Amino acid sequence: MPGIHPFDIAVIVLYLVGITALGIWTARRVKNLSDFFMPRRFGKGMMIMHAFGTGTASDQAVTVAAATFKGGLSGIWYQWLWLFVTPFYWLIAPVFRRFRAVTTADVYELRFDRSVAVLFALVGIANMSVKIGLMLKGAGALIESATGTYVDTELAILAVTVMFVLYGAAGGLAAAIVTDYAQGLLTILFSVMLLPFVLSAVGGMQGVRETITDPHMLSLVAPGKVTWFFVIMMSLQALVGIVAQPFIMGVCAAGKTEWEGRIGFTVGNLVKRICTIAWSLTAIGAVAWYLQRGVDLASVQPDHLYGDVAQAFLPKIAPGVLGLFLAAVLAGVMSSCDAFMVSSAALFTENVYKPAVPGRTERHYVWFGRLTSVMVVAGGVIFALWVPTVVKALEIWFMIAPMMGLVFWIGLLWRRLTVVGAWVTTLSGFATWWITTQSWFIDWCARLPVAEAWRLLWVENGKTSLYLPWQILLYMTVAVVAGVVVSLFTRPVSQDKLDRFYTLSRTPIAPGEQLVEPCVLPPSTAAAKRAMLVTFAGLEIPLPSKASLIGFIVVWICVALMIGGFV
Repeated sequence: MPGIHPFDIAVIVLYLVGITALGIWTARRVKNLSDFFMPRRFGKGMMIMHAFGTGTASDQAVTVAAATFKGGLSGIWYQWLWLFVTPFYWLIAPVFRRFRAVTTADVYELRFDRSVAVLFALVGIANMSVKIGLMLKGAGALIESATGTYVDTELAILAVTVMFVLYGAAGGLAAAIVTDYAQGLLTILFSVMLLPFVLSAVGGMQGVRETITDPHMLSLVAPGKVTWFFVIMMSLQALVGIVAQPFIMGVCAAGKTEWEGRIGFTVGNLVKRICTIAWSLTAIGAVAWYLQRGVDLASVQPDHLYGDVAQAFLPKIAPGVLGLFLAAVLAGVMSSCDAFMVSSAALFTENVYKPAVPGRTERHYVWFGRLTSVMVVAGGVIFALWVPTVVKALEIWFMIAPMMGLVFWIGLLWRRLTVVGAWVTTLSGFATWWITTQSWFIDWCARLPVAEAWRLLWVENGKTSLYLPWQILLYMTVAVVAGVVVSLFTRPVSQDKLDRFYTLSRTPIAPGEQLVEPCVLPPSTAAAKRAMLVTFAGLEIPLPSKASLIGFIVVWICVALMIGGFV
């Protein structure tokens, strides 16, 4: 390959063969559906790297770099939008583990009924297909640019897909967690690898500040797309949607107890936030590098920025360094896609196929899960080949999970949400999202007297759309109001069902607890009595425990230090 040393190729091949073999080797322990979809045996170290590996992929570096290239350091919020959500991970993780579920759809069935579980399964599978497509699109663009366009994007996407499908379909979630440990370390290396070389080339951050004269390019918020309103609404959407991401059940619940999930989910994502800083600084350094060399920025393709910088710097260091970078790119994609694939297969197998085709052997369901995982990935590949840019793919994905996330949060905090209310919340949210993308609605908004003062519209590449934060606010408001109003006039969920749901969510996992049946409290575990903070009008808000409160505050301090350090 032009610009690719044989050592680089050797490093890539060694990584692909080694990680695939490790994943397939893990498959020897898969005997039943629990082994394949939810092995609850991992410690804190594994869970930290699983949370980091599942939640961090090289496409995110492409997104942040592209957004930073176009709008400055405020582009970091395309991934840092989860920064203000991270303290809530400390509270969310133990709740997910306490449900004793295999999939998140099990929780929706526990709280509502099977129809809502099937709705979640279908939305969740679509969500994961889009996410897999997003990551493959980003990785393909990165590999193509890093190899000097020698490797085509479509070819890169297909090659990466074959590898993680092989070991993911064989070993299930356990294979994903085991391989995530090694791949997570490579992803951290990928995140910081380019930064010292780029900054050195431009004279450090002082050189960046001297070269980039536009102050908005060096601001966390800017008059462009990423304003404080943008950050607040995107963060709110992230908090609402995170609970409805199908893979979160595995991230929170595959540990031995709830503490493994709690520490893994929180710490793993704090590490990701640090990596995001490295992506953003690398991108702003690259902008200065282009400017110092007299390159017309209009000639640079934003999705290719990260890979272009790698191709320019790494081959000069030593043979094999670019190969290590590309192996890390693949690691970032594969460590996420494998978990998404398995969680999607679990949704369809456990919550759609198994109830419809009962009485088959565990072996039959495991093989059906493997087949389903391949189909989900195929959908992701089709999406990756269709969507025009990585940023556009990300914005589409942002909107899917919150529709069911609203149902989860309302159902967790308010007893009165009904089955019909859950359906109305989800469908009205999707309907409002669709309406806000239509030209007639955008034209109507443009005629409003407050259109300019409130900044209702956003124009990019000659196309006018509703400004994203207003779109989020509108669909969330409509969905919540519709679900609450309909619930007040429809039949409530039975008292026994609600009591079982809330009892599970509040009863900690006992040491050595053996799960007999999903979403059922084992006979050896006594139901916990929780003090309540609010119980008015059907609200169900428990008083936080000491551990929850202290951890929540500590993570907020970490968030503040991270923002201060970045600034």
